Amino acid sequence: MSIRAGRKQRSETSLHAPIGMDQEGNEISLLDILCTENDTIFDQVDLEMEVRKLYQHIRNILKPREKEILLLRYGLNNQEEMTQREIAELMGISRSYVSRIEKKALKKLCKELEKK
Repeated sequence: MSIRAGRKQRSETSLHAPIGMDQEGNEISLLDILCTENDTIFDQVDLEMEVRKLYQHIRNILKPREKEILLLRYGLNNQEEMTQREIAELMGISRSYVSRIEKKALKKLCKELEKK
């Protein structure tokens, strides 16, 4: 039985077994290669899903003025980021009012994101 078990183990490859060396001379395992590439892909997909959720919440939860201020303030939708003062001048309101609207909108988004 132990001979049969030994044959099975010989055909299996461990993810931790060294498969070569990197440019600096460090041993590389199969796990190192797979995790590096897959983690990056998984992280990227996860980030894209989170960004889509955020935009969906911005569209569905915020009032038009709150939405506009956040889009301008943080440069969302490929826009350039603006200061509160610049937004205030653009919209014809005070900088402190822009600050209050921004703070209220961020609280709404945080509250909604914590639910899910």
